[in-house]
Amino acid sequence: MRAGRRDRERGERGAGIVLAVAMIGVVVSVTIGTTGAVGVVAGHRRAQSAADLSALAGATTLQNGGEACARAGAIAGRNGADLQRCQVVGSEVVVVVARSVRLPGLPMKLRARARAGPVENLAVGQGSSRCGPASRSSRL
Repeated sequence: MRAGRRDRERGERGAGIVLAVAMIGVVVSVTIGTTGAVGVVAGHRRAQSAADLSALAGATTLQNGGEACARAGAIAGRNGADLQRCQVVGSEVVVVVARSVRLPGLPMKLRARARAGPVENLAVGQGSSRCGPASRSSRL
């Protein structure tokens, strides 16, 4: 009987090591996936910031009589993005920028769009507000 018991005990030796290695693999995989997701989100936020700043600079330059798209391109470059498209529509400037993000083994180009222009003057007390679901800024 003692020999049979020893055989069973030997057969289970090392099972904890296998389980530990498997758990470490799961933790490493989740960490790499989370790091990649955070990198994409952070890269898109930076691209959106570059687009917003470029559109604002372009709109300000347009109001001052300058070349809006040239200024928007310069500001996008200073923020680490490439100006993909710039369009002047009336007194508004619409820009699309792209920013490269380097993830391990997966380089990506993230694009962002922004629009800027003068605010319409609304008389105070009319009960009309540009904030809310019908506002132009919420439809970007």
